[in-house]
Amino acid sequence: MPQPFTPVLHALRVHPVKSVGGFTADSAVVEPWGLAGDRRWVLIDESGTAVTQREAPRLALARAEPLRDGGLVLYAPGLEPLEVAGPGTGGAGTAAPRGGRRTGGPRLNGSRTAVPETGVGVHLAEAERPADADDVVVNIFGTEVDASLADARASDWFSRHLGVEVRLAHMGEPASARPVDPAHARPGDTVAFADSHPLLVVTVSSFDALNSLIAQGDHADEGPLPMDRFRPNLVVAGTAPWAEDEWRRITVGEVSFRVAKPCGRCVITTTDQRTAGRGKEPLRTLARHRRIDGKLVFGQKLVPENTGTVQVGDVVRVFTD
Repeated sequence: MPQPFTPVLHALRVHPVKSVGGFTADSAVVEPWGLAGDRRWVLIDESGTAVTQREAPRLALARAEPLRDGGLVLYAPGLEPLEVAGPGTGGAGTAAPRGGRRTGGPRLNGSRTAVPETGVGVHLAEAERPADADDVVVNIFGTEVDASLADARASDWFSRHLGVEVRLAHMGEPASARPVDPAHARPGDTVAFADSHPLLVVTVSSFDALNSLIAQGDHADEGPLPMDRFRPNLVVAGTAPWAEDEWRRITVGEVSFRVAKPCGRCVITTTDQRTAGRGKEPLRTLARHRRIDGKLVFGQKLVPENTGTVQVGDVVRVFTD
């Protein structure tokens, strides 16, 4: 009997800096700890604690895109763009933005990619980056992780944007730096600076269903919400609404993923990513319709079972047992 739906990978999203705007890619390399270059950078306060949109909603207004050397180019309203030197680990730069103001780049992963133009704003050249960059211990949700501080000018740039003192840090080697919560992982599973698991998947049908529920609620004026409220890595089309609740494993192209747990949502989802203002949705609607094990759930956390490349348009195979 033919299946009524043929799931496909609809969109890919990479967020180089935790809680900062990212970019859409045509393809991306999947590493054991997530998409290459995803959430390898994090902002920390003076105590070393990770800073996110939970306490600093203006992070929504900043955006980070990759450079070929594994570095970043940063954008925010009212500030000159800033290029941050690559860390020299080779972990970033294997996915690149779609569209926008770009120059044609080399083919990566079998498809044409593009990168931000060089020479934009202030460039922190590799030669300017100290060979013995300062090490720092990052506290992320109670777990301590070793990282390296970026050039001080990058930290100053973010501090001016937020109006508070922060520092930009990079995780060099995720293979052993931060284990995934063992309650929802297997021995050896690691993650970069994502909240808890290497990847997040959402579906177009569930997103549409949620917006329909918001439209019927007492804060209908806040909808429809855009997808960027949920900061997914993978967006899958061609499924029934909420079908992902039953998923146990999926394959996207050549890569297999274990479905670890539903994603409990926080106040970041109520933050308008274009204004940094906050509302009530989608948490009000999720509380009424999507409360599972005490969490307000939307999307599923994933752990890669192998490495490889995923591309928009890849067929997604779903396994429910």
